[in-house]
Amino acid sequence: MKDSYEKTATIKRHEASGKYFDVDGLSCFALDRGEGEAVLCLHGVPTSSFLYRNIVPELAKRGYRGVAIDFPGLGLSDRPEDFEYSFRALAKFTANAAVKLGLEKYHLVIHDVGGPVGFALAALNQESILSITILNTWIDVVNFTKPWPMRPFESVVLGEIELAMLQHPTWKLMFSQMGVNDISVVPDEEIEAHLDILKLKDGGDAYLKLMRNFDNTASFRDLCYQAVQNVSYPIQAIWGVDDPFLTFDTYGEEIKKVANLATIHKIASRHFLQEEAPLAIVDKIEEIIRANK
Repeated sequence: MKDSYEKTATIKRHEASGKYFDVDGLSCFALDRGEGEAVLCLHGVPTSSFLYRNIVPELAKRGYRGVAIDFPGLGLSDRPEDFEYSFRALAKFTANAAVKLGLEKYHLVIHDVGGPVGFALAALNQESILSITILNTWIDVVNFTKPWPMRPFESVVLGEIELAMLQHPTWKLMFSQMGVNDISVVPDEEIEAHLDILKLKDGGDAYLKLMRNFDNTASFRDLCYQAVQNVSYPIQAIWGVDDPFLTFDTYGEEIKKVANLATIHKIASRHFLQEEAPLAIVDKIEEIIRANK
């Protein structure tokens, strides 16, 4: 059951603020602003580079090159039916995208599904990584339990039904319950744009493929750990401590232990801290960049 959305004025403005480029024969969309040391931001699900729309310009304003790409199957990038929607495949794609964008070295910012993808990217391309900033995500993929709103999407038929039922009112309710503490800080049309972008082109079919292809093997966990253990670049974590699903006590402490971090920077936000605290996030990114000089 297709439920494809059209590009709204909000999406068209977002599109006009970025650019398309070719990666492995696929059209990839990116926000790419500014000059200087590059900061590559990876999104999760069910979001896209749109989640970084307030962070990329702020990075550019402070003298950095802010970049946020859309993974295949999400955002404004292509959604090929035959793409392998796995964490490893997305990591490889992102590495190739960075090369096409001329990013020889970059600071990495990761969130949600962009966490496992980003860890794999960093582990396989350590020479390109200047630092990693970790936002609410997970690293122990073996013991990760999907939050209950994500579980129906694993199931064929049930997932399609759940996605079809996800409309603006239900999405806004979910957004207020899991995404932000103060929904008034995000305009309604921008909240709706997240869902509209998710359902562009294919009604969300590629998203369902990704949701059914999480890598939970011990070998992939080992790869993720390689990105944060005995590495030459600095690592920090920033956590929306009111996240009801990727909780600080479980997943934040997990990151702290595995990456051997002395502390984690806490922000009074839920899962989408980029919406509520973009300037606080950029402050911390800038701190790790300056400390790395």
